[in-house]
Amino acid sequence: MKNISLWVSTMRLRTLPLSVSGIILASCLAAYNGYFNWKICVLAILTTLSLQILSNLANDYGDGIKGTDNEDRIGPERAIQSGKISPDDMFGAIRINILVSIILAFALIFTAFGVKHFLLTMLFFALGIASVVAAMRYTIGSNAYGYRGLGDVFVFVFFGLVSVIGCYVLYAKTIDHVVFLPACTIGLLSMGVLNLNNMRDIISDEKSNKITLAVKLGQNKVKIYHTVLIVSAIILSALFGILYYTSPFNLIFVVAYGPLILHLKKINNNKDPKLLDPELKKLALTTVLLAILMGIGHLL
Repeated sequence: MKNISLWVSTMRLRTLPLSVSGIILASCLAAYNGYFNWKICVLAILTTLSLQILSNLANDYGDGIKGTDNEDRIGPERAIQSGKISPDDMFGAIRINILVSIILAFALIFTAFGVKHFLLTMLFFALGIASVVAAMRYTIGSNAYGYRGLGDVFVFVFFGLVSVIGCYVLYAKTIDHVVFLPACTIGLLSMGVLNLNNMRDIISDEKSNKITLAVKLGQNKVKIYHTVLIVSAIILSALFGILYYTSPFNLIFVVAYGPLILHLKKINNNKDPKLLDPELKKLALTTVLLAILMGIGHLL
């Protein structure tokens, strides 16, 4: 049981709700247009969770063997950093998780498209492979994109565009203009979560030569960047509510603006990186709340 608890902790369960926020929103949009399918929904969620866990394990492995996770790091202690899991054992878990992710992705694609939509099947096979590679290459390898300030771009693409637009296409077999603003909203907020994580670790990352965008921008400019991300997400979601307005229920997601505004106030007044860690959970959960309410509001 102790070993199971250790591996569960290593999977970083607190990161999982954010990863499925785009799936939830896309599913609601698809349901409104009459395309919802429970099998696709469940497989999309399982595939996304598997890819997020893969990313978490790979992140632990990459930062662990490079020495980025050290005594200067503020966040929760990682498995390899603590010595409780060896790099070889972690790499073995990563290989198993890759296999699970591929099986789930194939099951999802076959369920969604069968043999009738060959081009979409090939496209989503490519997206599946790209998702696995992106999950691995964030910190693993000599040319890891997380060490070159590109993590934010990948998060926007995979947590926003691929998650929302891709999931909608799985249901509808086509793209609809209704998905673009929600996709960008979730992508921007997910970038905010990553940026907040990098703001917390900015000192230790700089010492370890992990050049995140936060390190490139510095302590002051990164707060401005964070504000731009959150405010842009608020503006795009509000624009979505206005453009697709049919009843007051469509706008119930504005209740999530309160926590986002309070979050920005705390971030901009923050002087201690240690106090940023609790804000990570708050921002991630607020993103999930916004996604759920945007989806439910559109259905209502």
